[in-house]
Amino acid sequence: MQRLKIYQQLIIDNFNEIFSGYNPEIKKLYDPITYSLEGGKKIRPVSVLLSTDIFEGNLKEALIPAFAVEMFHNFTLLHDDVMDNSFVRRNRPTVHAKWSVNQAILSGDAMMILVYQKLIELPSHKIKPVIEMINKTALQVCEGQQLDMDFETTLNVSLEKYMQMIKLKTAVLLAASLSLGAIISDASENDIKNIYDFGINIGLAFQIQDDYFDSFGELKTFGKKIGNDIITNKKTFLLINALSMAEKTDKEKLKQLYTAETKDEQAKIEEVKNIFFKLQIPEITKEKIKILYESAQKNIENLKGISSSKKEQLYEFAEYIIKREK
Repeated sequence: MQRLKIYQQLIIDNFNEIFSGYNPEIKKLYDPITYSLEGGKKIRPVSVLLSTDIFEGNLKEALIPAFAVEMFHNFTLLHDDVMDNSFVRRNRPTVHAKWSVNQAILSGDAMMILVYQKLIELPSHKIKPVIEMINKTALQVCEGQQLDMDFETTLNVSLEKYMQMIKLKTAVLLAASLSLGAIISDASENDIKNIYDFGINIGLAFQIQDDYFDSFGELKTFGKKIGNDIITNKKTFLLINALSMAEKTDKEKLKQLYTAETKDEQAKIEEVKNIFFKLQIPEITKEKIKILYESAQKNIENLKGISSSKKEQLYEFAEYIIKREK
């Protein structure tokens, strides 16, 4: 989408302008921040600008919450990569791998402060609803991360619990980003709710597709090590479905693979993937993504305050997110 590229460039230019003014004598604090913001599709800040445009708001004003959500998102990635012991993101070393764990924590903390420093630049009557949405979402993301950490010590994770976790950890931030554009554009409560629900459905589909790509994607386009979720025994949509469907032999094999230490990581990945193929987990995963995508389309249809051409932009955006390449 050409429009999304325009939004991306607006965001990048805005970041460059903001960070050009920071103290060069404290480069070690700010370099990891600017490094973490490089690359990526900027989906969340783009969502703020797209929603603002759709509801005919002020794009210059929208750059403020757009900066905030991207800064918050990347702050969580810095800390998540430390907690997950991940060394590659966007085909590059993670911040803690390039600098240090302590540097990733400190720079991440500074990013969270920068979120609120920027938000107070909004018109006074919009600061409260925007910060309320940011605060609610930030706490939900932490709750999702805690659930994800809780899952590390058990294989007994229900699909319902997993869906709750990815909603909190991933989907709510995309939903909040879309709703922030609607809020600062003075959209109706109905439209704010539907654009939020649209974001939830697309966010869930996005994360489940991320699970899929971790096992069946390609490093070049996925940007992270293929099979890392399997190596690190992460509970995913694929594994939870496999455990619920597998007969005794395959279930015990999966449990053994996900609990015993292994020296041959590639062999473990292939064994798990073979069971996934046997149980048709790739097809089940793609079907769930399709259902969520269709729910998101219904949310678009329920929007009352925008034209058909504006709705078409949301359909294109949903396709852009869901139809990622492997």
